[in-house]
Amino acid sequence: MTRRRVTILGATGSIGQSTIDLIARAPDEFEVVALTGGCNIAQLAADARRLGAEVAVTAHEALLGDLREALAGSGVEAAAGEAALLEAAERPADWTMSAIIGAAGLAPGLAALRQGGTLALANKESLVTAGPLLMETAAAHGARILPVDSEHSGIFQALAGEDIAAVERVIITASGGAFRDWPLARLARATPEEASHHPNWDMGQRITIDSASMFNKALELIETKEFFGFAPEQIEVLVHPESLIHALVGFRDGALMAHVGPADMRHAIGYALNWPERRSLPVERLDLAEIARLTFRAPDEARWPALRLAREVMAIGGLAGAVFNAAKEAALDAFIAHRIRFTDMAAVVEAVLERVSAEGGLDCDKIDLDKVREADRLARLRAGEVVEKMLLQAD
Repeated sequence: MTRRRVTILGATGSIGQSTIDLIARAPDEFEVVALTGGCNIAQLAADARRLGAEVAVTAHEALLGDLREALAGSGVEAAAGEAALLEAAERPADWTMSAIIGAAGLAPGLAALRQGGTLALANKESLVTAGPLLMETAAAHGARILPVDSEHSGIFQALAGEDIAAVERVIITASGGAFRDWPLARLARATPEEASHHPNWDMGQRITIDSASMFNKALELIETKEFFGFAPEQIEVLVHPESLIHALVGFRDGALMAHVGPADMRHAIGYALNWPERRSLPVERLDLAEIARLTFRAPDEARWPALRLAREVMAIGGLAGAVFNAAKEAALDAFIAHRIRFTDMAAVVEAVLERVSAEGGLDCDKIDLDKVREADRLARLRAGEVVEKMLLQAD
């Protein structure tokens, strides 16, 4: 049997580690081309050795010596930096996991698509910042994009064999994050440490905080529009604290198809890895009688203004998604550094969108990588200015 060639972009993060767990369980089926990561050199090198990767790449050039030392005698090539990341993504592979966090994942994802294979997309920021570019690149090179976010994987599975024209609505669910039951007045005092503990999912710090602020779900609203082509008014968000129903698709005959599964990303990853087949996965089998109850409630946009901002971004189009994401990342950096409050993050993003819009920086007839990078740069600059103004006013 010919082994499938796979690359994992963002191998040391939670999605990357779950992907490695699945691949390592079937060593005769997969040949690992490249693993990329950030600062966790020990993990990157250990996985590259264990899987026999052709190359391991750290995004940080200063850590190249450490990576080389960790890989000495293994036969695994070591590389570092942005150019090395792109070169790794360009190596021929049948299946590539795109799990680099943030806007940094866009260029490597585009490079992988140009090889004509399958891109398993966990990097939602790629669609948020440059959805049309990503989809056009896939079409031009005969590549396929499969969603890995649990919500979008759920929609994809619920649509299998269905006529998308018969869809009236789609619902993506949100756990509500760490602060879903906190009094609103207490949110301003929430710390990064408190926001970093998710009630259901085991994820990295940044995405866990984004879950608490609902910025993660805001990105997923935009992602749903860009990937499936649904109109913004067709896309709904529902708070579902148990995190067992990941998405629902409503059809014109009134039926709702729900995707139900455990809070384990290996399901969505495994579905994309084995598609179009379904294979056994090492995930919990739900006992619905034991669970007994599933609950839902409408999201409170006073608690989660990120959802309103996402709908405004979808209405604007152009480079608004790129500006929104970059401002969100910059605001998150400031919150993690204890420079602004939890509730200030949405205010920073809204102020940046308003300023860049007034400067004409959201307008764009056709998105390309250079325009996205410039919008990203400008948004981060404006976000820094907004944060500094907040700090001066606080003094």
